[in-house]
Amino acid sequence: MSTSINTHDGVTVFLTSATEADVHADGAVIAVQAVDGDALRDRVVAFVQERAQRLGIPATAALIDDSSHWTLTVEPDGRVTEAPTGLVTESFEPRPSSTAPIPTIAAAVSAPAAAVVAPVAPVPPAVPVAPAAPVASPVAAATATPPTDTRPHRPTVEDLLSSRPRQRPLKATTGWQGRVRRMSGGLISPKPSSAEQTRHDLTNRVQKRLDGPRTIVVLNPKGGAHKTTSTLLLAATFGRLRGGSTLAWDNNETRGTLGWRAQHTPHHRTAVDLLNDLERFENPSVASLSQLDDYVRTQVDARFDVLASDEDAAATSTIDDAAFDRLHRTLSRYYRLLIVDTGNNMRASNWVAAVAAADQLVIVSTVREDTAASAAWLLDGLAEKGFGDKVDRAVTILTSPSEKPDRELEQRLADHFGALTAAVTTIPYDAALVDGGTIDFDALSPETNDAWLNAAAVVADQL
Repeated sequence: MSTSINTHDGVTVFLTSATEADVHADGAVIAVQAVDGDALRDRVVAFVQERAQRLGIPATAALIDDSSHWTLTVEPDGRVTEAPTGLVTESFEPRPSSTAPIPTIAAAVSAPAAAVVAPVAPVPPAVPVAPAAPVASPVAAATATPPTDTRPHRPTVEDLLSSRPRQRPLKATTGWQGRVRRMSGGLISPKPSSAEQTRHDLTNRVQKRLDGPRTIVVLNPKGGAHKTTSTLLLAATFGRLRGGSTLAWDNNETRGTLGWRAQHTPHHRTAVDLLNDLERFENPSVASLSQLDDYVRTQVDARFDVLASDEDAAATSTIDDAAFDRLHRTLSRYYRLLIVDTGNNMRASNWVAAVAAADQLVIVSTVREDTAASAAWLLDGLAEKGFGDKVDRAVTILTSPSEKPDRELEQRLADHFGALTAAVTTIPYDAALVDGGTIDFDALSPETNDAWLNAAAVVADQL
């Protein structure tokens, strides 16, 4: 039928025969069948009564057949009022149940119940309206179409949060595009340059989510290969972009230079001092990251910490594999990223322990024949020692030792290490790193910063 009546409850019943009806409620249509008119009426009363009880107010439904319009109102307490549209209503008490109670809406979901009521006596009804007890008929249960839940979805806080855009459009901040956007107050907003978009994408890769602490081990058995410089600059890049919880750790069996190249702090304690007091930190319930400040050297501007190796020239103690394992196990509870600078002795037990603990190996070399040959020899040795899978996933970083790099040698090295490791990335020469002193991260050129951002992204891809 095309006729429709809207009520404040939004329920309209179209009677298609004496035992069938279509119920329109809350945007859904429910087809209902019953064995007779009384059963059909009882289903409607039950449906509307459930709405009244749920809303706490009288619920109304419009009933329509080919020749008449009727209104059915049910109070929350079960009292029913029926009348032709525009006529004086007639009220009566709910009929007593004979063999079964009036089904609720919960029962209507599992059994074929729906809102259907026929007109009463003043107008010839399509379905008798004389009071009668509900009929629980197996025939009706077998033939009725199961209704769907017609209640509207109530949005939750999860719906609100999930509706947020996953990534806001990137706005230009550099170049002429950024200047135009600032000068126009945002009224003119050109797309970011390709360089800025690339930096944004690399940053997202560095900031990838990790499901636990990760250990990155920087390797080359030759001195002067830029291991310490690479460790500090990787730590600075990760620390700045990931918000801290990054440690640069000098795992030299005797003395390394990581502590000397880092920014100065009020104390000079080292890994040996931490090892002697490690019991304080082996139970994280009674210790905290801030208490480690007495042993690590915080690089405030770059947002990472440094754990130096022994700096006592007269000391005879060394860090062995057992000491490394204890330190690594404890420090992994306090830091998300541990970037380990290694010594030059591949046979040292703490060197082997670091490789065994590594989630990611970083092979570093300057673009020089001797340094690169040392790195290649290292990879051969790691494969022979059973670390072939870590070699396959390793990242190679080639740094330029002069303002005029040997491009032919650089390409030859990239080809060789590209066939051995997962990725190769290059770093340009930077005069700010030549003197070998404390690294001033703010003095690095934009090209150097971009190169280390790319290197950190390539390393993060493997974590």
